Amino acid sequence: MDKTYDFGGWATRNNLKCSDGRIIMKDAFKHNDGQTVPLVWNHKHNEAFNVLGHAQLENRDEGVYAYCTFNDTEQGKNAKMLVQHGDVVSLSIYANQLKQKGSEVMHGVIREVSLVLAGANPGAFIDSVIVHGEESDEEAFIYTGEESLSLYHADDKKEDPMDKEDKKEKSKDKPEDEETIKDVFDTLNEKQKTVVNALIGMALTDSGKADDDKDDEEDKEMKHNIFDRDEQENENFLSHAAEEEIISLAKTKGVGSLQDAIRFYIEEHIDTLSHGFESIEQLFPEYKDVYPGAPELLTRDQTWIASVMQKTHKSPISRVRTRQIDARGKDLRALGYKKKGAQKKDMANVKLLSRTTDPQTIYVKDKLERDDVIDITDFDVVEYQFNIMRQLLNEEIALAVMVGDGREDGDEGKISEDHIRSIWHDDDLYTIHADVDVAKAKEELQGTGTGASFGENYIYAEAIINAALYAREDYKGSGSLDFYCTPHLLNVMLLARDMNGRRIYDSKSDLAAALNVGEIHTVEQFEGLERTDKDQKKHKLLGIFVNLTDYQIGSTKGGEITRFDDFDIDFNQYKYLMETRLSGALTRVYSAIALEEPVAGE
Repeated sequence: MDKTYDFGGWATRNNLKCSDGRIIMKDAFKHNDGQTVPLVWNHKHNEAFNVLGHAQLENRDEGVYAYCTFNDTEQGKNAKMLVQHGDVVSLSIYANQLKQKGSEVMHGVIREVSLVLAGANPGAFIDSVIVHGEESDEEAFIYTGEESLSLYHADDKKEDPMDKEDKKEKSKDKPEDEETIKDVFDTLNEKQKTVVNALIGMALTDSGKADDDKDDEEDKEMKHNIFDRDEQENENFLSHAAEEEIISLAKTKGVGSLQDAIRFYIEEHIDTLSHGFESIEQLFPEYKDVYPGAPELLTRDQTWIASVMQKTHKSPISRVRTRQIDARGKDLRALGYKKKGAQKKDMANVKLLSRTTDPQTIYVKDKLERDDVIDITDFDVVEYQFNIMRQLLNEEIALAVMVGDGREDGDEGKISEDHIRSIWHDDDLYTIHADVDVAKAKEELQGTGTGASFGENYIYAEAIINAALYAREDYKGSGSLDFYCTPHLLNVMLLARDMNGRRIYDSKSDLAAALNVGEIHTVEQFEGLERTDKDQKKHKLLGIFVNLTDYQIGSTKGGEITRFDDFDIDFNQYKYLMETRLSGALTRVYSAIALEEPVAGE
């Protein structure tokens, strides 16, 4: 190209990440090749005197190169002196009609080239200056030096009114020892960036490098220079050197964060910052979720609940009756016929055992403000709420089946034992209540010299196993039993050791074999539960042996677990309900064993 231009430089470079997260791809501005666009100062194109000249664009493999010529206005002459003197060394572009694929700019139209104090594209810099005159020789090549020092440029992107497109700002974390000043600045949110822009803008004003003109309030074009002066004056500011010192301190190993760096700087310069910030927290980066999306749900152990819900027998009948004939009486015997002609005697009467169980509705109800449902966008809050409700409902049903809901009889929300009969509180005809006498077991084992060889955990474990196995002698249920116990009880038994420190039971499977059960489930909800028997004696629950096939949950059609939602126009609220109507009871006599420990002093 004929050298009739005042200077040349890269308006933009390909495959380099700008501070706003964009990456300009090759040939994104290919159709601008050979076109001439205005050359302006700092993207201030709202006044004619800000036009400094024009730039002829040339599309290259590396990016878009601009051959720039100044006009003969006072502003053009002044800008020409700044460029020749090396005071301004950066170019930037204003483009619209952008088409992006993710963060990659695939297409756009360059509307202007601007002289700026620092460019958004780290590869945007002026590389040659031509002085016109008698000699008309190339005088110098001027570069920015370190292209990575691109922190101090604006991140404002103004959309063309006719071609608005939503852009998302993305940033990638880097190892601490590779972070640039730009990376540190990108950790700030928009509000914090605005504050920093104001501070640096005021600092530049004091040093005579900021333009006195103010940008239009809606000037959000694709120009990226944080040295642009904020529209509002701010009495609280830091010098340019102080800003650089804080950011450098933040990059130092051991400091930890920009927040700590600002705090350290203020502590060291408390005397010179007596007029400092009223709310320094505005400069701190925003908190970020460790696990984005829905909040992590903290609950009690739920694994045993799935076992209960799956293994219980399901019936389409909710109003059930169980009947048994008790033929265990001592008088129920066959008789020998001794004397001819003697009258034969009838057998003793048998006892009919019968009970009925009716269903009861169990529900969970909640509500959400419609405004909150709309505003929460990072996860489906309605489905999240229903999941919580379903989990609570399942837990309540499982507890009612095993030990009851724990509420007093007069409580309005109590699940009645007449409708869902808990295994623990069921009649002795259905549940065998076996006490574990640890003191007696200790006395017996110590008499054999066990105390010299085994610890307290072994004695406790043996007492549990003995009580469980003896109770099995009266068991009349079906199939293999499972053991549901407190986590503490399981740990006590697993930690049983001999005098050499060797464990008696190496795993849960070894302990399950010793207890003669299929599986062991820990239930933290069993901790601290006590029952008062008909003789007013208290018993502490240790665990329950049961084959849940012998426990029937009945629910007719329509009584299954169902979810409902409704909208209250008057209060602008969504209301949610999840409920079921069912009955539950053991259907076989002596089909469960409740292992208990008498409460001391009772």
